[in-house]
Amino acid sequence: MKPRQFPRRSLVVRSLRYFATLLPLALLAIGCKHKSSEETSQGSSTLSAPSTAPSSSSPSKPTTNASPRLLETARPSGPIDFVDVTAQAGIRFKHNTGAFGKKYLPETMGSGVCIIDYDNDGWPDIFFVNSMDWPEHKSAKSYPALYHNNHDGTFTDVTRQAGLAIESYGLGCAVGDYDNDGYDDLYLTTVGSNHLFHNLGNGKFADVTAKAGVASPGFSASAVWFDYDNDGKLDLFVTHYIDWSVDKDQYCSLDNKNKSYCTPQTYKGESSHLYHNNGNGVFEDVTKKAGLFDPTSKALGVALIDYDNDGWMDLFVSNDTEPNKLYRNNHDGTFTDVAVNAGVAFSDSGRVRAGMGTDAGDFDDSGFSSLVIGNFTNESMSLYKNDGSGLFTDESMRSGLGQVTVQSLTFGCFFLDYDLDGRLDIVAANGHVSDDIAVVQPTLRYAQPMGIYRNIGNLRFENVSGKLGSAIQKPVVGRGLAYADFDNDGDLDLVITSNNGPARLLRNDNANQNDVVRVKLIGTKSNRDGIGAKVTLTTNTGVALVRMVKGGSSYLSQSELPLTFGLGKPGNATSAQLQIVWPAGRKDVIKGVKPNVFLTIQEGRGIVSAVPIDFVASGALAR
Repeated sequence: MKPRQFPRRSLVVRSLRYFATLLPLALLAIGCKHKSSEETSQGSSTLSAPSTAPSSSSPSKPTTNASPRLLETARPSGPIDFVDVTAQAGIRFKHNTGAFGKKYLPETMGSGVCIIDYDNDGWPDIFFVNSMDWPEHKSAKSYPALYHNNHDGTFTDVTRQAGLAIESYGLGCAVGDYDNDGYDDLYLTTVGSNHLFHNLGNGKFADVTAKAGVASPGFSASAVWFDYDNDGKLDLFVTHYIDWSVDKDQYCSLDNKNKSYCTPQTYKGESSHLYHNNGNGVFEDVTKKAGLFDPTSKALGVALIDYDNDGWMDLFVSNDTEPNKLYRNNHDGTFTDVAVNAGVAFSDSGRVRAGMGTDAGDFDDSGFSSLVIGNFTNESMSLYKNDGSGLFTDESMRSGLGQVTVQSLTFGCFFLDYDLDGRLDIVAANGHVSDDIAVVQPTLRYAQPMGIYRNIGNLRFENVSGKLGSAIQKPVVGRGLAYADFDNDGDLDLVITSNNGPARLLRNDNANQNDVVRVKLIGTKSNRDGIGAKVTLTTNTGVALVRMVKGGSSYLSQSELPLTFGLGKPGNATSAQLQIVWPAGRKDVIKGVKPNVFLTIQEGRGIVSAVPIDFVASGALAR
């Protein structure tokens, strides 16, 4: 099959579809059936979606032009293939560890990648975190990179124009609209002092770290924006790893001859930090007040999870060689660690593992979010099933995931419905921490292939990594991992970073032969990104899929905020109902949703944009 190109679509024509026939119906339904979120935060509303819904090129700017003729588009066919399109997309980012023989521990960490639609054009852009040369061995400058999506399969490096060309020993990033101005902001974690970049709305960012008070000095790792007190403003949780500096660096050796990278057991831990958003551009460090101060932790990953479905965001934190933490939200500004009682602190044998990346998702369609964690070689990945009673069961071995990941060292990982069959699969970025590991363990390799594990139902996964194209099978020193629909064709593409190596963009070809509904939320009383909102899609056949808008997850990275609901083969589901439970407590219900559409839904208002999904590469719209 000839490799396809990203679609070249006219956003103007694309946004005109169906609008004129729908706007009067949508406005009538909104006016008759909706109470505004200003009237009640605990209200609910029901809206029947017409057979065609108003569309727009940007969620905040509905178009009012007449409806053009919609042309039929062919559906893709053939096996699913992840194609490496990095070069043709114009992405040339390469991570720099600064390594020069000293074997400083931060050189093993790699860097993250975040998806951010920073200009609100409806096309996901990419931010790559970079590290730098050590001051004692400075040879060149290295910067992070912001790549703008050109809507045609290519990206443009706009780092300098955006004001993001700053040097730091960067590790991770997090995306969220902390001031609810409609433009997502960017947080950068480092070894040293972190940075908060405020999105000015004109393609530029301003460093507001000092004013905001979120520098969080030390050895930071993953971070996440979330509204822990449900006041409509995003707060910030920043994981911290170990107490390390050049002055405190220790000597370790694998072969008793040469220095190797030390393990985290060599160093003391650092407490993670929680910052409360005061609403005036300033944050308060409430770590101790919230009961989260813990200098024994060595945290690398964080996942948002409402594990008990009480409407308040809890936190799962994966720790490296220390017990994992599950922080239950007490609804009063404090948290309680319940990881031991819940069964997620240790392995089944009662041992700590090298927890790195993590994610939460309802992989078994139980209505409760479970957990996946990336661990060290010979530890296998962890898969903790939430039984709904506050307890989790480690299903890694029974599910088949444990056996196929025992030789992998997994960093970035998450739940993802890569084939749009409605079941959440698992994707993992793998790579060892020791570049000399093969010297002492000949069966292990520094660079390792990615892993994709297909959910086949009945709590079972199968390894399909060797069936999805050569790009997945290519060994890399994988670290950060994120997903987004970069070409707006309905299926989810992947971006992966490699330690001291080039990033890679992997396009998902042919998964969109299955039907799909994609949803973006806009909060009003809730935070504008809708982070923490739960969306349940119920098909006309009775299948119910639950997804939550979330930041964080994976490792040092963040995927796109819009939600993707795979519906399986065309005809499996001809219509669906959406129920949105917002963080502020409001419940909105939208009926009559048809497959293969990207919906933008505003809290208390309903559908404000509906764009049919284009499936084929060449596009099928009259120009």
